Amino acid sequence: MALSTFVKISGITNLSDARYCAGMYVDLLGFAVEEASEKFITPTQFNEITGWVSGLEFVGEFTNYNGDQVLEILQSYPNLTWVEHDRIEPLEELEGKGVGLIYKMDLQEVRHIELEVAEKLNESGIIFHVISTHEVLDEKDKEAIKLLSKNCRVILGVGITAANVQDLIQELGLYGISLSGGEEIKPGLKDFDELADILEALEVED
Repeated sequence: MALSTFVKISGITNLSDARYCAGMYVDLLGFAVEEASEKFITPTQFNEITGWVSGLEFVGEFTNYNGDQVLEILQSYPNLTWVEHDRIEPLEELEGKGVGLIYKMDLQEVRHIELEVAEKLNESGIIFHVISTHEVLDEKDKEAIKLLSKNCRVILGVGITAANVQDLIQELGLYGISLSGGEEIKPGLKDFDELADILEALEVED
C-alpha cells in the first residue's frame, strides 16, 4: 500500500503515533525541538522514538530560533533532515545547508504574500505549510490557497476530513497535507480514529 499524496504528521510525542504513521507510509514526522514548545521532545526521547521506525524522514519544528540556533539544535538531533519554521528569515539562512525547508504560514499571511516572493522561495525548494486558527475553509481561503499552489508546493494543515481530503487536494492543487499527532491515553494505547480515517482515505494500491 501507499498514500496518494505527500503527508506530514506534526507534533509527534510518542512511539505509538510514529510506528502507526510509518506503517501507513507517511513522508515526514515532525518533532517540536524548541524547549519552550508544549510538545518539546528531548534528544533522548527523539532517538528512542525514531530508532523504532524506518522508511520516512524527520523534521524539526521551530517557532522562534534564528538560523544559527537551528543549526546548533540540529547537532543534537542528527537524524533531522528537514526544518520547519514559522518565520522565513531563518529558513533563508539555512538554504544550501543540506536540509529540506518548510515555511509554516497562517492563512492570513497566504492572502497577502506576493506571488513573486512565493516563486523565489519555491526556487529555493521551500515548501509552504498552510495552517489556520479556524477549522473550516471558506471560498476566499480556498482561492488564496489555490493561487499560492500555482506558484509553489503547498501542504495544507487545516479543514481536512476523511470525506473531503481527496477533493481538497484536487481542487486546490495541493502538494500534500499535514495532520497532527496526538497524546497517548496511556503508554502504547492511542485513539487513532480521525488520523486513521484520513490516511485510509488516501491509500492506493502499489
